[in-house]
Amino acid sequence: MAIGEYVKSADWKSEKHVPVIDIPDTIKPGEAFNVEIMVGKEIPHPNTIEHHIKWFDLYAMYDDGQFLIHLGHVEFTPVTTQPKAVFSVKLEKSGSLIATSYCNIHGLWENSKRVEF
Repeated sequence: MAIGEYVKSADWKSEKHVPVIDIPDTIKPGEAFNVEIMVGKEIPHPNTIEHHIKWFDLYAMYDDGQFLIHLGHVEFTPVTTQPKAVFSVKLEKSGSLIATSYCNIHGLWENSKRVEF
């Protein structure tokens, strides 16, 4: 059994769970840039005590890397916050950003975005 067997990457029914990753069009190696992660960009995710996005994690994987680099973690308080976060990131070389989000009812979700220099 592996955790990857339980990570989802396609939206479920009419709800949005997959984290959307927004980055600038132009990024330079070694210079900080903002990575915005959100769930529910097009269709809002419920944000109630009973059903909410609990947290995000952000990782980087360089093209020549062997291991994920954990860039950050953010937790949300249901009802009082929306599932959106901004991370300031510096990458030295091309690779992928990988975001995970956790819904307290529907589990773990992921998405990725290429970063090219």
